Amino acid sequence: MLADASGGGNVTPPWFEPGFWKARNAVVAEARGRGQTWIVREGARELVLRHYRRGGLIARLSRDRYVWLGEAATRPFRELVLLARMHAAGLPVPAPVAARYLRHDRTWSGDILVAFLPQTQTLAQRLSSGSVSLQTWAAIGRMLARFHAVGVCHTDLNAHNILLRGPAQTWLIDFDGASVRKPGLWRDSNLVRLRRSLEKLNDGPAAGRFDEPQWHCLLSAYRDQSAT
Repeated sequence: MLADASGGGNVTPPWFEPGFWKARNAVVAEARGRGQTWIVREGARELVLRHYRRGGLIARLSRDRYVWLGEAATRPFRELVLLARMHAAGLPVPAPVAARYLRHDRTWSGDILVAFLPQTQTLAQRLSSGSVSLQTWAAIGRMLARFHAVGVCHTDLNAHNILLRGPAQTWLIDFDGASVRKPGLWRDSNLVRLRRSLEKLNDGPAAGRFDEPQWHCLLSAYRDQSAT
């Protein structure tokens, strides 16, 4: 187990078990995505507990086991260390709490705990429930530029990993697989991935709520922020 000194000093191994929180009626919500996620209440704060799960075809062989390549290579530890680095730098990310892995001979499984960001919606949720203002699109563009300026490559940048509160507060979440890189074309690839995600939303409940003026507003703010 690895805990962040500022927010995870009292974490114990049972905190990574959903049953521990269910027995205390402390599970606030549960969701399934690329990983399985629970929002739990611990004292006066709420935390997000995420279990690492595989996606794609390989998930048919193993849902949550990964090949053991050493402690430093485990995804929970890598994500927690990166989160701590970004949070200390003032980037808009959830505060890191703790991470753990369980060794299973030649494989491992793992979990991570981060602070819950209250009164937020994902960009996908906001689009599904109504329109998103140009002020918000500009705020998203500026935020993404801040991450790219320090070399943070989010490998799964999409409308579900951008959190919003009000018209101009933004956060980026779920840094599983993310890394710090030198400047390169990966920045454009990140933005293209986000664009594809937004276009997919237009085929569902958010139909017609994402358009070219909004995307150009995001890009304009991104470029302005990158130039500073």
